[in-house]
Amino acid sequence: MPRAYMAYNPAAGRYPSWLLTERAANLLRSFGWDIQLVQTLSSAHIVQLARQAAAEEMDAFFVVGGDGSINQAIQGLLGTRTALAVLPAGTANVWAQELGLPGLTWTRWMALEESALRLSKGSFRKVDVGICNGRPFLLWAGVGLDAFIVHHIEPRSRWEKHFAVVQYVASAIRSATLWHGIQLEAETNGHTASGHFLLAVVNNIHLYAGGFTQLSPDARLDDGLMDLWLFRGETLADTVQRIWDLLSGRREKSEQVERVSFQSLSMTSESEMYVQVDGEPVEIRGDISIHVQPQALWVLVPENTPHTLFEAQDAR
Repeated sequence: MPRAYMAYNPAAGRYPSWLLTERAANLLRSFGWDIQLVQTLSSAHIVQLARQAAAEEMDAFFVVGGDGSINQAIQGLLGTRTALAVLPAGTANVWAQELGLPGLTWTRWMALEESALRLSKGSFRKVDVGICNGRPFLLWAGVGLDAFIVHHIEPRSRWEKHFAVVQYVASAIRSATLWHGIQLEAETNGHTASGHFLLAVVNNIHLYAGGFTQLSPDARLDDGLMDLWLFRGETLADTVQRIWDLLSGRREKSEQVERVSFQSLSMTSESEMYVQVDGEPVEIRGDISIHVQPQALWVLVPENTPHTLFEAQDAR
């Protein structure tokens, strides 16, 4: 019988989810899972609970939440046999979108049970994890405009999260008028790129910008590589153009956008660098070092996903 913790924060996300979490837990129990429901108290508590689940050799650690909660969980699961599983109840739920799991909304109250049902028939796979100055991330690490926006809108109250898309777009427009980029040098496996950049994003998955666009359509989660995307520019017009290139899928056709696949990366700048990992603001002083830790995390994924995510065929 597979065993798992299911961690939820009743104050997180846009919707109260504790009753729905209980229903999802019961569904998994009907499929033979031994589920222990645990209530989280803080981000640090999620890390602690994930480590506890790994120490007890649980098969999985279910996170009822969003991408920020997932980032906390992987800090306790990295390098262990306990797999990350997610029931999406956060704001953007980009990792869940990547897997094809439905997010909880006012019109989709059964989403947690739908996701639990899909995961009950899923498999355990190994995925790569990025390490940014010691902080692990599963989805992305960003320097520049996206991090500047995140640093100015987080943390948000629950009522603000109901207007997440509108708020993010409004913040992006406002930030675009204030952000003029940074002089940056990036070195990846012997390749050096330098110049004035509006945005530098390290991407491990297909989706980006809340799931509104595919940044790396051919990304694989277990190939030991990540993509560095560099968006050049200095003026407001450049910023608007780069955002359009990004959202319209024209980024690879733009001479001002560069993509490099890498295993290790260093970024230096004389200016202050705003940084985000998995959509969470982080404070980093000085140079940035990122390396890929291949297949360092087990994840529970549904049988079918909307993207081709893996190169390896083996699963447990």
